Amino acid sequence: MKIQMRERIFIPFLVALFVFVSLNAETKDYTHYVDPFIGADGGGYVFPGVCMPYGMVKLGPDCNELTENAGWQSGTNVVGFSHTHLNGSGGGCKYGNVLFMASTGDIDLENYSSPYDQAEAQVGMFSIHLSKYDIYVRLSATEHAGFHEYTFPETQKANIFVDLGKFLASIEKQEFVGSEVRILSDTEIEGYTRVRNGWNFSKAYTVYFYAKFDTHAESLGTWKNGKAQAGVRSQSDENTKCGAWFTFNTMEKKTVKVKVGISYMGCNKARENLAEIASWDIEEPHQRSVTAWNEILSQIDVETSAEESKKIFYSSVYRIFMQPVDYSGENPMWSSDEPYYGDYHAIWDTFRATHPFINLFRPTRGGEMVQSLVNIYEHDKFMPDARSSHWSGRTQAGSNCDMLVADAYVKGIKDVDWEQALKAMIKNATVPPGDDERQYGRGGLWDYNRIGYVSTSFERGCSRTFEYSANDYAIATLAKGLGKTEIYQEFIKKASSWENLWNPNIESFGFKGFAWPRNNDGTWLDDPDFTVFSSGSFEHQFYETFSWELSFYVPHDIKRLITKMGGKEQFTKRLDSYFTITFPGKRDELLFYTKMVGLCQISNEPCFLTPSLYAYVGEPYKTARIVRQILATQYSSASDGVPGNDDSGSMGAWYAFHSLGFYPNAGQDVYLISSPVFKRATLTFENGKQMIITSINSSDKNIYIQSCKLNGKQLDRCWLRHSEIVNGGTLEFIMGPEPSTWAINGELPPSMSDSDPF
Repeated sequence: MKIQMRERIFIPFLVALFVFVSLNAETKDYTHYVDPFIGADGGGYVFPGVCMPYGMVKLGPDCNELTENAGWQSGTNVVGFSHTHLNGSGGGCKYGNVLFMASTGDIDLENYSSPYDQAEAQVGMFSIHLSKYDIYVRLSATEHAGFHEYTFPETQKANIFVDLGKFLASIEKQEFVGSEVRILSDTEIEGYTRVRNGWNFSKAYTVYFYAKFDTHAESLGTWKNGKAQAGVRSQSDENTKCGAWFTFNTMEKKTVKVKVGISYMGCNKARENLAEIASWDIEEPHQRSVTAWNEILSQIDVETSAEESKKIFYSSVYRIFMQPVDYSGENPMWSSDEPYYGDYHAIWDTFRATHPFINLFRPTRGGEMVQSLVNIYEHDKFMPDARSSHWSGRTQAGSNCDMLVADAYVKGIKDVDWEQALKAMIKNATVPPGDDERQYGRGGLWDYNRIGYVSTSFERGCSRTFEYSANDYAIATLAKGLGKTEIYQEFIKKASSWENLWNPNIESFGFKGFAWPRNNDGTWLDDPDFTVFSSGSFEHQFYETFSWELSFYVPHDIKRLITKMGGKEQFTKRLDSYFTITFPGKRDELLFYTKMVGLCQISNEPCFLTPSLYAYVGEPYKTARIVRQILATQYSSASDGVPGNDDSGSMGAWYAFHSLGFYPNAGQDVYLISSPVFKRATLTFENGKQMIITSINSSDKNIYIQSCKLNGKQLDRCWLRHSEIVNGGTLEFIMGPEPSTWAINGELPPSMSDSDPF
């Protein structure tokens, strides 16, 4: 399906948005509330450097011998400033390519890192002081280019290095393949670095650059394998690490600036990308970034006396729109004039909240992201569940790209080839991916389609089965919408496959019936060392979760789940216990158990929907209590203020949605109401309409909804349809300090077991 490039679709939205911005944002800079350091420490792996929305270039500091996933690690040495990063990713590192660093004195290729102080981050500007050399650094960036500004002390030996052998490396390490550098003049340099592997075990990818200095170097040189060669202007690619340096005299002019174009297509394209920054004033890219981010942030105007909540909120929204990255025009894999996105890292994380947030506020972008997945399927066998460096992998459990497609479809997003999308989803569900079941597609598919579940013969059997069931419901959703009755009937039936791993005899804390591994002969796993709290990673039956938690994950049919758990009363008691029981397992065994509320490991995504499940038994006040507890105790404005890996804005999206007072059931057009934090929130959508949410009497103590009106009429249910939000209007809450009877007897959210869940 041919889709024209960016300028073809944003005009109506931009007109509407700019009208709003002209009235509102002239006096209000929303980027002022963003702190890029929130979540940079404490395992959040938030990228604190500079980038544009969906920007390819993410320019920022790399520390501590390049071991942290987003490059940054407080209190360690700065190794340099590289141009490619991910935000919030767990697992192994990725990127950290084309690293620049400054020093003074003689050239020292072995020990040029420096302690730092005075590190500051704001939207579009990162600054830091390299205390070893007394060098002040400022960074900014556009979509495809970086801007460096180095202010040296008075010295005749002010050096700037370009190190093409450096990259981020920790567990699941990236590996060096090759590099090349060419000094074109005493103000110009170009080259590339080639790296492979990392978290998604990718084949080699190449990052090209072209850089230009504003100051003529007095001397220069290159190196290969750590051996400096003064005056030598090039090093060819011999599978060796190379780099270059420029030395300046800063006795009179202390500041040296450099602009760096980045590309995955070649050095000439990198030179073209450099043209995004016209002047030598760092305020140009800085203000361009501020403007671009304000266009997004200003779509949600919140009012509250709690400045910290506002700071956490806008910082969370900021992180949501860092990824996926818009690589349109930068696709080295195939030629196309259609939008192309990458760095889905990973959809297992982002389908739950990040993409629904994008679909709500930037549906045009959301549609492009889905169409990009479909295009990847056409060229690369399957839609990916994760993709970085133009290489798909790894699939964590389900084929959750299916959820992303369904979410976009039910929310009326346009410019997607839905027929082709359905074909891609069906291939996920019917064609085994081959030898590498972690790259894409569905592993254990032979079992799932033959006996109705993924057995212990395969890894991640329980997680896969439960997630495949939800994925199959997503396929059924699209099939029904397209009038494909036979396909709908096939997959709506398969959406109940989770029941085949429901063991009614497993008991824990007085509750019976849990998700449980099953052998391919139909017998249940009988292992005295395996419990409802057992968990692990790729080799385990429960992927980054455990039975107590996964047993609540039937997002498409909570009504049936309630029955399997013994009815409404038992379901509610079990849900209550989930948030109050102290985890009895060995929490030090896994990285995932960093922050927990009872058994709810809010530091990871499998539990994201669980606090909202009280809506399905008519007890929304319990959702309000749990959500407000998590918001107040697990998030903060500190550098470790994100409960777990931010995972491409996933943690931020959970916070942002619940702060507004509702949370999506991904793949459906349903939002479950929780407890709004702000006194007033004005949401502006691409269609030009606004939803104004007011919370009368809202405070840290008044967390319970007493009553609610939608467009002036009493709302007696604790959920909303997507259309009820994006069509604009008013949503008015009356808040109080005690639980109320609001929505207790109201209409329940839809489930697959309803006669017509659609």
